[in-house]
Amino acid sequence: MCAVGGGPDDIAREEQFPTAGPDETLERITEFFRSGATAEAIGIGSFGPVDVDPSSPTWGYVTTTPKRGWRHVAVAPVLRDRLAVPVAFDHDVGAAALGEYRWGAGSQARALSYLTVGTGIGAGLLINGKPWHGLIHPEVGHIRIPHDRDRDPFPGVCPMHGDCWEGLASGPAIERRWGKAGSDLPDEHPAWELEAEYLALGILSLVCVFSPDRIVAGGGVMERRGLLEKVRTRLRGLLAGYLETPLLGEEIGAFLVPPALGDRAGVLGAIALAEAALGDAEFSAPRC
Repeated sequence: MCAVGGGPDDIAREEQFPTAGPDETLERITEFFRSGATAEAIGIGSFGPVDVDPSSPTWGYVTTTPKRGWRHVAVAPVLRDRLAVPVAFDHDVGAAALGEYRWGAGSQARALSYLTVGTGIGAGLLINGKPWHGLIHPEVGHIRIPHDRDRDPFPGVCPMHGDCWEGLASGPAIERRWGKAGSDLPDEHPAWELEAEYLALGILSLVCVFSPDRIVAGGGVMERRGLLEKVRTRLRGLLAGYLETPLLGEEIGAFLVPPALGDRAGVLGAIALAEAALGDAEFSAPRC
């Protein structure tokens, strides 16, 4: 998804097209930004893993992605050189977190996690509105969660790790386990109790390690009616009152919330990245 603008109410032009191979895709992105209204800076939120370290010789690259043809491909450097504007670069859920922080459900959260559950699982983490990076960017979809093989013998779908969080609870995992896409399963299907269990287990790790003020949970799987409330209930049970705060108790509905921007969070977050790049041509997130 490409857009030129300054925010959700200021989009001059946008276009969406399927991701093809690197050469074709980067050329199409270049053509978009060369035509019509000129962009002063560009923000990029990319599928990953990606290199977000501005001191690295491979900054702006997609690195060890399982997406065919995209391993070790330069993205940000190519677009920066072709378009001759400042470029900021982050992973896709990091950009989505910025979008929800700036214009959506994450507004004013000091420590924010944007979680997406769809074709994969990922999370962007922000502290005071800045992406949280360390050695690399967060890859929470590949944490390990408890897997009761008696209850659920499914081996997982992750090509790298099998039954990591993404391997057990992503959209493709639901479809492979039950033989139908989640959208084709009824609300009363046992898939949703199991899904709520796995999502709550992963979110518990986010709560205990990152301690966010708010978690925005989006993605196609989270659109299932009633699933978010099931996850809230199970998360409270797993916490067992150990962390004493209303937001993890009776006010959990204000802690674990749906997104406000829908599938536009990523591209709007990329606009927020571009704004930051205007202030510093070598913009990077603070390294914690």
